[in-house]
Amino acid sequence: MGTVGAGLVDCHCHLSAPDFDHDLDDVLEKAKKANVMALVVVAEHSGEFEKIMQLSERYRGFVLPCLGVHPVQGLSPQDQRSVTLKDLDVALPIIENYKDRLLAIGEVGLDFSPRFAGTDEQKEEQRQVLIRQVQLAKRLNLPLGADKVLLHAFDGRPSVAMEGVKAGYFFSVPPSVVRSGQKQKLVRQLPLTSICLETDSPVLGPEKQVRNEPQNIAISAECIAQVKGISVEEVMEATTQNALKLFPKLQHLLHK
Repeated sequence: MGTVGAGLVDCHCHLSAPDFDHDLDDVLEKAKKANVMALVVVAEHSGEFEKIMQLSERYRGFVLPCLGVHPVQGLSPQDQRSVTLKDLDVALPIIENYKDRLLAIGEVGLDFSPRFAGTDEQKEEQRQVLIRQVQLAKRLNLPLGADKVLLHAFDGRPSVAMEGVKAGYFFSVPPSVVRSGQKQKLVRQLPLTSICLETDSPVLGPEKQVRNEPQNIAISAECIAQVKGISVEEVMEATTQNALKLFPKLQHLLHK
């Protein structure tokens, strides 16, 4: 696979978040200046799908869309709840409709925090929602549940992460790595061949409670280089190549 230059790939961000409603053009301009060549934009619920697809149309070849149903639904903190199969039923036809333009299925997963999933029924429903999206990803041959998996902002133990490395999974590191001992420890242990960059904008920035944005991906790259004692160029090159392995459609979509 040929290289596409030394640009950075933000493998996971939420550009449809209301935090970016008033200055998104500006945010994307700054990202381009910071050498970001692609933004992988993920969804949490079907209400965001059209907005994400419009963004990917407007910034074609730069904003790359992923659609998926997150284990926690609800727009504001006060109305958040565990996902149901009904949420998935609404989302699936829209995903089908856009399947050829998608880079991946996401953001998906399980969240068994007691305030969201206090009952076994809720946990089981979350599992079913995840399983069906894994099956969908396999059928559409998109990253998530086939062989290509990205674990974003992994906050477990490095020893657990190594199981993922064995399975061929990728781990993306957000700018909050600069203030997280756990994430630095993780970076130290993970082989460079398993690391991608992400911002998870608007959260997980270098400073707590300050809006994160894609240009900060350079901060992730610099911190990884520091922790591993290698050059930033090496981190940029490796993480971009990893992103291309993880998202085979990336190369194709970048030049559209």
